[in-house]
Amino acid sequence: MRTRPETVIADYARVMDLAGYRNTLSRDRDTLIKLNLSWTKYFPSCSSQPWQVDGVIGKMLADGFLRDRLIPIENKTVVTNPREGCRNNRWEPVLQKHGLTFQPLTEVDWQVYRFKSPLLKLNEIFPEGIQIPAIYPGRQILHLPTVKTHGHAVMTGAVKNSFGGLLREVRHYAHKYMHEVLVDLLYMQRELHPAVFTVMDGTVAGDGAGPRTMIPRVKNLLLAAADSVAIDAIAARLMGFDPLSIPFLRMAHERGLGIADPSQIEIVGDDVSAENFGFQTRKSLVIWGDQMIRKGFLRPLERILLHSPLMVWAPFASNVYHDAVWYPTIGRARIREFMRTEWGQLFRKY
Repeated sequence: MRTRPETVIADYARVMDLAGYRNTLSRDRDTLIKLNLSWTKYFPSCSSQPWQVDGVIGKMLADGFLRDRLIPIENKTVVTNPREGCRNNRWEPVLQKHGLTFQPLTEVDWQVYRFKSPLLKLNEIFPEGIQIPAIYPGRQILHLPTVKTHGHAVMTGAVKNSFGGLLREVRHYAHKYMHEVLVDLLYMQRELHPAVFTVMDGTVAGDGAGPRTMIPRVKNLLLAAADSVAIDAIAARLMGFDPLSIPFLRMAHERGLGIADPSQIEIVGDDVSAENFGFQTRKSLVIWGDQMIRKGFLRPLERILLHSPLMVWAPFASNVYHDAVWYPTIGRARIREFMRTEWGQLFRKY
């Protein structure tokens, strides 16, 4: 549905009702609220927006979900810090306002979980066993991604958001087989969670070299669904992609893990059939280099560069490029432009 800053909180409540979230998520279960942190720093469209967190949690509390059963979570990567990200992306004041406590997954126990599903790649990538957060099994989960492109996966949304919670910080090992791993994550969630729901923010969408070095585009849209594949398919179509041409969506559709064919998806709310953002997925310097090592002309060096003690160079290089070079120059200019929009003004209020 369409939204604007003045009505976005009420619009989040409406889009959740339109998608029938109460038919999926139960007030009688604990709910993991999986935030999306793609950068420790704030960059528009990169991570869960504060109004997204505010609107969704406010709606759940108003509908009788208990505070002590709502668990906002996020993990780290080799280049992100969840507690700093919680502050910089203005989640912290929102959570405090609603009486909730942020739980970094770096501070919970992890356990090896033996999945029964026919996983495509993760058993091969982690032959010693796949470790997951011990708080995951048996709890329902609510994903809060944004609409944006991704250099490894074409686009990222509900399915990719689980990547950051179900795998430890060494999940960059999975980049080589990204699409197969995303299908694996759908299998894993089906075993772990009694329910999965997604509320996606498209107020400001990310175009270009996602998931960080993007061009923010104001699109004023909100999406919600119980089918992670379907919501990603519609987000992909809105961005201008054919969902069935994206490998992980096509494979998930073929395996009955969700619906990726837009002709089979019922859309309620505002008519978005004519929307086409015309986005193009590009690769940042860091993602391009990663793919050259894993799949390109630097492949003979993959083991020594990414699977040995020498791999510390990779997060160092990523931090230098993203935080010391791109963010203070190109990033700052794009943030300044964003801050002049109504959404930028709303961000300042948080």
